[in-house]
Amino acid sequence: MSADISIQRGATIHLKGRAEKILSEASPSKTFALKPDNFFGIVPRLMVKEGDKIAKGAPVFYAKKNPQIVFVSPVSGIVKEIQRGAKRKILKIVIEAQKGEAIVHKIPSLNRLDRKTVTDILLKSGAWPFIKQRPYGVLADPDLTPKSIYISTYASAPLNVDFQFLLKNNQKDFQTGIDILNFMTDTAVNLSVESSYLGFFENIKGVNLLPVKGPHPAGNVSVHIHKHDPINMGEKVWEVRPEDVANIGKLFTTGEFSARRTIAVAGESVSYPHYVITTIGALISSVTDITGYDNKQQNRFINGDVLTGNAEAPDGHLDFHNNLLSIIPEGNRYRMLGWLPFVDNKIPSLSKTSLSWLFASKGHSVDTNMNGEERAFVVTGEMEKVFPMNIYPMQLLKACMAGDIERMEALGIYEVLPEDFGLIDYANTSKIEAQEIIKQGIELMIKEVG
Repeated sequence: MSADISIQRGATIHLKGRAEKILSEASPSKTFALKPDNFFGIVPRLMVKEGDKIAKGAPVFYAKKNPQIVFVSPVSGIVKEIQRGAKRKILKIVIEAQKGEAIVHKIPSLNRLDRKTVTDILLKSGAWPFIKQRPYGVLADPDLTPKSIYISTYASAPLNVDFQFLLKNNQKDFQTGIDILNFMTDTAVNLSVESSYLGFFENIKGVNLLPVKGPHPAGNVSVHIHKHDPINMGEKVWEVRPEDVANIGKLFTTGEFSARRTIAVAGESVSYPHYVITTIGALISSVTDITGYDNKQQNRFINGDVLTGNAEAPDGHLDFHNNLLSIIPEGNRYRMLGWLPFVDNKIPSLSKTSLSWLFASKGHSVDTNMNGEERAFVVTGEMEKVFPMNIYPMQLLKACMAGDIERMEALGIYEVLPEDFGLIDYANTSKIEAQEIIKQGIELMIKEVG
């Protein structure tokens, strides 16, 4: 089958330590955490305090601007700690796991469901945060009907996961989740799949199958929306991650909030990179105890991929949405005369002065070293070579830096998220933080335009 979405611009980065297709159970996690920062634009209002006993699926906090959206505990236990930062900002709610009850919701049969009933169940159960909304990548507005819903099973980022393998034991729940999401929109859910192997996704019913072909960022939902059915002014599009579709399906099968999370633990520092079944917000150590890692060196633990993920402490917790934990060596070394061409060529580079492409098939060894400092922001054409959307990335970045809302709108701010600029962060010799600039631009749009 020919690809419905095919892109040429981008780059596939092969790194050492890709997760093998082996599945194991994580060791028990003593604590679990919910992090409000995992939900862009959310200002939390707590519904618990330290020392409270809490059931699995019980509300922990709600969104200040939309109180009907609640965030629930992934396990039963006791609220151990509420960590705060500057200006008493809530950073993390830590729950100590203990045996206890789980909240069970009454679920009507599938043929008695409608959009309102499905929405109410998703909101009350705490499963609504699984759904994100474009533009901006905020949580979906339950009072709106989206133009369409997209699910991307093609993960093109470095070391990323194989959703065919990850969901192989949850196909029934995935299909149920698709059936539920189809109540939320007037058109069939769009399911993006890598064109070279459709696998069991080809047999999923009630979807518009979108085969995708191309280098990273071909797997990004922004690219699929842009190429398939672009967002126009005032339109809303929803996005759900594949395993969260299965979690929604599980909710409507059992009545309990499903917090299952399968993590691909990958990276050069990992001793036994493979997939581990755990729970949302579990301790990172509960999965690294199974996979192991090189503790003789300093490592960077990343919730997500190496281009767009968030750094986390080894004793920290997993993020809410991600299915990947990347562990690579810390970049605490410096190269003498590192600017010289054809020096240390094994470092992956898109520059023609490097011979790193010779080692691509074996996978590259990388660390977090920036290999340079921030420098002049000049026109080089590097960004356009790795940005597959019909948007001028450099001009959009400049408009965001200037806070020019009209220019940002004209240049496509509604169509992008910070993650779409991860490859630009990597390829751009100016060393600018493109993702942070886009994030600040989106925050300005939400504040001034809404």
